[in-house]
Formats: sequence, C-alpha cells, structure tokens
Amino acid sequence: MTLFDPPAPLAERLRPRTVAEVVGQTHLLGPGKPLTRLLASGRLGSLILWGPPGVGKTTLARLIAGEVGAHFIPLSAVSAGVKDVREAVAEAERLRGRGTRTILFLDEIHRFNKAQQDALLPHVESGLLTLVGATTENPSFEVNPALRSRARTLVLEALTQEDVRRLLERALSDPRGLPGVTAHPEALDLLARLADGDARRALSTLEVAATLADPVTPDAVTEAFGRHLPAMDKNGEDFYNLISALHKSVRGSHVDASLYWLARMVEGGADTMYVARRVVRMAAEDIGLADPQALRLAVAARDTAEFLGSPEGDLALAQAVVYLALAPKSNSVYVAWKNALNAVREGENLPIPLHLRNAPTALMRQQGYGQGYAYYFDDPEGSFEQNYLPDGVQLGLYEPTGEGWEARVAERWRKLQEAHGEAEEAPEADA
Repeated sequence: MTLFDPPAPLAERLRPRTVAEVVGQTHLLGPGKPLTRLLASGRLGSLILWGPPGVGKTTLARLIAGEVGAHFIPLSAVSAGVKDVREAVAEAERLRGRGTRTILFLDEIHRFNKAQQDALLPHVESGLLTLVGATTENPSFEVNPALRSRARTLVLEALTQEDVRRLLERALSDPRGLPGVTAHPEALDLLARLADGDARRALSTLEVAATLADPVTPDAVTEAFGRHLPAMDKNGEDFYNLISALHKSVRGSHVDASLYWLARMVEGGADTMYVARRVVRMAAEDIGLADPQALRLAVAARDTAEFLGSPEGDLALAQAVVYLALAPKSNSVYVAWKNALNAVREGENLPIPLHLRNAPTALMRQQGYGQGYAYYFDDPEGSFEQNYLPDGVQLGLYEPTGEGWEARVAERWRKLQEAHGEAEEAPEADA
C-alpha cells in the first residue's frame, strides 16, 4: 500500500466472502430458513431487503448473486437515475444472449421516486432483471405497490451485541482485519453495546480506536466513537415509532418509559415543536377532564420550550410528560367528539328548535324565532324543561368516566340528565 493507494476500510475488508461467514440473520439463513431455501432452489426472484443500517444488506445481495451465478450490477438510488437503469437493462440484454442472468442491486431503493421505480417494472416483470433492493425505510410506504408485488420482502434484523462482539473478535484475528492489534475485553463489550447492532459502525470505530491505543481500551473506544446519538430517521418509520411509544407510555401511566422515549427523540434531533404539539395532544386526548390542569401545563411546556429552546426548554417537556403520565386518564371528551362528528357526517341535519334560534329582526320574531326561550338565570326550571334538540331526539354522545376530577363531573352529569328528563330508566326487576 502507498499513500496514493490506501487500504479499504476495515468493514469493507472484512465483508463476508461466503454465506457461511455471515454473522446474524439466522432467521433468514439458518437451516430451512427462507433465504437458504431460495438459494438452494436456484429459482431466485426479485427481493427487497429491509433493515437498519450496517446489518449486511449489500453483503447479502453480493453473496446471492455469487450463489446463483448471476452478473451483479450495483446502483445507489442516491446518485443513479433512469439513464443508469437503461444502461443496466442494455447490459442485461447482452448477457442474456450468453445465457447469463443479471441481478440489479439498488441500494436505498426508497430514494427512487415513483417514475424511477416504474421504469424498473417491465424489466423485472419480464425476468430480464432480478431486482434486489435494499432499504432502511418501510417498503409499505416507500416502494410502489406494483413493484412491491413483484418482489418478496425479507426483513433483516439489527445484530445482537453477541453478533457484533464476534465480528470485532474476527477483525482482530483475521489477516484481512487488524492483525497484531489487541483489545481489552471491556473495550469490545463497550463497543458492541454502543454500535446499536450496526456492524459497519462497530468496525469503523474499532479501526479508529486502534490508532489511538494498543491494546484498545474503553477510553479509546469512547474517544473514537464520539457522542452517542440514538438512531432516528427524522422523516422515517423510527421517528413515528418513537413518538408512538412516547404517547402510549404516557397513556399507560409508565413514567420511566415516557421519559426514556422522550429522551430518545430529543437526543435523536426531533423537532422540539413537533414533540411539544404531541404532548399537548396527549393532554387533550388521554387526560381530558380527569385532570383539566394537564392541558394548561402541556400548553405552558410548549410555550416554554419555544421561548427557551433546547436544551433548557427540554426540561419543561420532561416535566409535562411526567405530569401527564402520573395524571388520571380519561378519553371521554375524545370519544364524545368523535361521536358528535359521526352524528353530523352520517346522520340527517337536525332542525334547530325555534325557541333556540336567533331573532334579530321583526320578521324572524313573527316566524316564532326565539319565542318561549327560558333564560336560565331568570327561569332555571324552565330552562331545564325546554328542549335543546328536536323533540324525541337523544344522542348519547358523552359518557364521563370515574377517573380523577371527572368523577365529580359524572355526578353532576347524572343530575343534569335527570333535570333534562334524559336519564335512562332503570330496568324493571324480573317477576
């Protein structure tokens, strides 16, 4: 090697050469597992490999091509376009005349737009190209249904800490890796944990740490790794899974989980105002009248986070999240509002009783608008006796719970129903 011909990165040098060298993904590559059976049959169809970064999607694609004796054309959707696809098609047509099949590997296939993905369809359908797409995003959202229906989706899993540890040990013992370098067991354990199941990250960090200390120490690993930012794609599935976990943990009154998922989002770089708006929504949707103070606190936390910014404003969100998790829960208003919307959208438009109508003109008063209306403060009993919906109509939209402050609301609600003559009659006892 020379200055102008540097060695490949450690992760590239240690890329498995055979399926037997692959670490992890035993649910796909173990005896009798889906990918093992596909390779054994020799009838490989198009595939979409879906999984987090650094779990071997590109490696598997290369190994698959080698196992079935196919020509391998790698493209990255980040830089490739329809022109590159046309060139791959032309190359595949030339090779088909010689009896060679072609696998087109499209890394980050979710980066192709609909038109670019559609350009692949006829060639995948005809069998000219066997497509192997790799993506970190959920194919259900990012890959066109027409293309998805012509490919089998295989889900790759993040490597376990034990898997990553094995790869690190291989890197220290394999001649292609870092021969002669040693590492403290504690350093390898730390790196296996910090890598979050990403083999590429683990090997790259080990390579840097080896330049800082030999043997590699935990301090060298920490320095080489830098700040540990939790994995989160701000526009991808991980982001929405995290916000879902936060919301459901608050709803389930689990304080530690609520704080943990909030911290994951903040450390992952989530938009503070998006998180704040979701916290306000939790207060309205899941706490409701069980603790009316919750909504005030959530709105105050949102204002504080905007005023102070991060990191100081994050504390206000943490305070709100803890309060909401501890608060009694009620979705009665949430359910009542959905019921009201459904009643409007799916039912007929109920006429407004004449006595409730506005009567600003003499003509409207002549038509009976506003006549007979009992003003509550002048005639409380008459106010309760008049109808507020058309005669005979009872909607039953709201039903209070017995949680927190709403337990008192429930008693008030029962008395109001009785006063309006809307309380349900108790069923008669059997004779």
